[in-house]
Amino acid sequence: MQTSTPATGNKKSLFTRFLDGVEWLGNLLPHPITLFAIFSVAIVLLSGVASFFDLSVVDPRPEGARGRAADGVIYVVNLMSADGLQMIVQNLVKNFTGFAPLGTVLVAMLGVAVAEHSGLLSAGMRKMVMGASPRLVTFTIVFSGIISNTASELGYVVLIPLAAMIFHSLGRHPLAGLAAAFAGVSGGYSANLLLGTIDPLLSGITEEAARMIDPAYVVGPEVNWYFMAFSTFFVALAGTLVTEKIVEPKLGQYNAADAAEDLSNDKAEEVSALEVRGLKMAGLAALIVSAVLALTIVPEWGVLRHPETNAVAGSPFLRGIVAFIFIFFAIPGFVYGRVVGTMRTDRDVIDAMSKSMSSMGMYIVLVFFAAQFVAFFKWTNFGQIIAVGGATFLEAVGMTGPSLFFGFIIMCGIINLSLGSASAQWAITAPVFVPMLMLVGYAPETIQAAYRIGDSVTNLITPMMSYFGLILAVASRYVRHLGIGTLIATMLPYTIVFMTGWSILFYVWVFVLGLPVGPGAATFYTP
Repeated sequence: MQTSTPATGNKKSLFTRFLDGVEWLGNLLPHPITLFAIFSVAIVLLSGVASFFDLSVVDPRPEGARGRAADGVIYVVNLMSADGLQMIVQNLVKNFTGFAPLGTVLVAMLGVAVAEHSGLLSAGMRKMVMGASPRLVTFTIVFSGIISNTASELGYVVLIPLAAMIFHSLGRHPLAGLAAAFAGVSGGYSANLLLGTIDPLLSGITEEAARMIDPAYVVGPEVNWYFMAFSTFFVALAGTLVTEKIVEPKLGQYNAADAAEDLSNDKAEEVSALEVRGLKMAGLAALIVSAVLALTIVPEWGVLRHPETNAVAGSPFLRGIVAFIFIFFAIPGFVYGRVVGTMRTDRDVIDAMSKSMSSMGMYIVLVFFAAQFVAFFKWTNFGQIIAVGGATFLEAVGMTGPSLFFGFIIMCGIINLSLGSASAQWAITAPVFVPMLMLVGYAPETIQAAYRIGDSVTNLITPMMSYFGLILAVASRYVRHLGIGTLIATMLPYTIVFMTGWSILFYVWVFVLGLPVGPGAATFYTP
């Protein structure tokens, strides 16, 4: 096999220079936590400057929704004043503890932790991939990568090395297997059949942003479920076609001499008979849990239907979906652990949850500073002022139709090249774009779904993605001296196909077929 190497000197290609620029720009950015701290301070300082110059806009909202802008004008609130300082000091803790994504993500992670540390998710993933027929192995790997996103880093740590081993054992190029798994895990990051930890994380940020325009607006974790569940099959099929029609033919026949180490023992661990029994019992537990939950919402007398309308939309079931994510993962996870012996007592369950929470330390610190930034941005009215100005500009140039979402998705993908964290990027951009697009008539649920496409598809080609180094290390086992440029060039076809196809799917789903992106989700916003 011939592998491309990054060009040097004056012979660098345009693509290589672009990748160098992305890496250089990404390295210039401070850590996301530091970035939020800087932005928080900057918001306070800018509020003083903007207030001095009496920055304001006419409030386009109906009179009943104007809140503090009762006179029909939105003014900048000066946080550099005595009143502003008092507001900051008194609400610093409240901003943190009241930040919507914090509690929801932590609760969901507690349930996922039981399923992960018991071995259920790893065994299920290995059984799915290793049990697939040779003809379906590529599709199964991409599909499994998408599903693995319910369990944080499991897909990166387990599935990607496993996929490379499986392709190698089948006589196929191991980098093609790695690429297929990487495409599912990272390129299909937002798609899933199940609600995972990313859903309450993003919906909480979206809700905070939407309330700049509508203080009573509620965005639940389930609001993108329909579209993202369908997208799972689209991404799996698209990833399969790209792997087998583009990436694998380009890589050619694998030459074992390219390996950096002896691969004679490079074999995936089989799923044992005990693990198979554990999977069956966990599956039975999942069916029982699903049946019990269904009794609370499917029948007309379901106790978790809306108490006034008796509808599913806006019901306690949907509002409390995070609790059911916890239950759905925790109970089957514990059952599996009991069968295989990884969880014998309540202490084992507690240890699994504790390990999960200890790994969330960085996230909790990030949330503290992100919560301050979001709160300060909201208090100053910068979000509303920028949103009104942006909406006015879009209307002036005639860019208020559904086609503007193509540009929005591309912009999110470009930002993601240098700021790879989904939560960090959305916490920065949502307070601007959610209110702006609401003012031109689109619902927050639809805006969030579009963001999730842009945030996912460029994960594959940015060195700023947190697991990129791990992927490169795994790939280097099979091709020594593999460069960043080679790996990104391998993944670029996935990004192009996913960006184009997924955006078109979104447009057709929402604006041609008129389908909601999730349960009770609106497409258009009406004040």
